[in-house]
Amino acid sequence: MRKSILMLVIMVIFSANIFAQNDPMTNFFKKYAGNELFTKVTISSKMFSMFTHFEPNDPNEKEMMKALSKLKSIRILSADSIPNGKKYFSEAMSSIKGTKFEELMSVVDGTTDMQFMVQETGGKISELLMLVGGSNKFYMLSLHGDIDLKQISKLSENMKISGLEHLNKVGGNGKKKE
Repeated sequence: MRKSILMLVIMVIFSANIFAQNDPMTNFFKKYAGNELFTKVTISSKMFSMFTHFEPNDPNEKEMMKALSKLKSIRILSADSIPNGKKYFSEAMSSIKGTKFEELMSVVDGTTDMQFMVQETGGKISELLMLVGGSNKFYMLSLHGDIDLKQISKLSENMKISGLEHLNKVGGNGKKKE
């Protein structure tokens, strides 16, 4: 019996390591997180759970708290003055080819490319990925949790998160509004 339990524990640990290694955005994030050219921000589920103890009075704050309570993590990797930011954008985009990420929307603005990708689990958006690459900038934002695009768009407006305001152009089902 002990051998069976020990084997089960080993298999669970081994499979968790394989799963973590197969997440291209986690690998990309880890690859550049220690690079001094990049700023790295991670917010864990513990931080979001702390927000649930507040009782907001303002309707905007209530909406913000509702959106935050459904998030599990946020990871941001950014560089505002990096040579050839498009190289990092291309690398990130090529690392997610063949994964379960689907394009939600793309924005090309002069020399800057922006891509929104989602990953769905059980018909709900479980990850939202925003990648931005320009001649001298690169941003990666990854949101994990139960994601409602309308709430995230409102959240980004209140928190002044650049780029996510484009989500108001997307319908509730994750498809671009015509």
